[in-house]
Amino acid sequence: MALAEAILVCLTERPMSGYDLAKNFDASIGYFWRASHQQIYRELGKLREKGLVNSREVSQEGKPNRIIHTLTQEGKIYLRAWSKKPVNQPSIKDDLMVKFYALENMDISALKEQLLIRVDKHKDLLSRYYRIKEKYYDGKNLDLTQKGKLIVLEMGIHTELYNIERIEDSLSKIGKL
Repeated sequence: MALAEAILVCLTERPMSGYDLAKNFDASIGYFWRASHQQIYRELGKLREKGLVNSREVSQEGKPNRIIHTLTQEGKIYLRAWSKKPVNQPSIKDDLMVKFYALENMDISALKEQLLIRVDKHKDLLSRYYRIKEKYYDGKNLDLTQKGKLIVLEMGIHTELYNIERIEDSLSKIGKL
């Protein structure tokens, strides 16, 4: 998947300014697809050139004008076609895994500290996911869009649970060294 598709998916929710899109991205898709605000703005220009997004300027009192981006019919057709394409296996780039691969050459004490920091981050994210699930999904009648977002959220929850389990197991194993 490219950034273009992630932006188009965000715009299925509602028309947004580049700033709103970047904020929305950070609070949703950004959990599993990273992009800087600059990359988002650059990609919006390309999407506009391809006719997948329309942009219009909106005047604001006492503030700079905002440019609001809207998904076009061509953008919706593009997303539908993209949804039929096979999904790529995500690539894994993890310094920690590389360090484990050559464990005998690593500073075990420093590695343990890095693991403790990482497990705390995973626990914080897991806690955030549980709060989101409770606030927006638990006990609610969900439409298809909400069900899709719940599926993503639950995948995130299971990923964090797995990461915590693996790190705690790793700490146990290297704790015996």
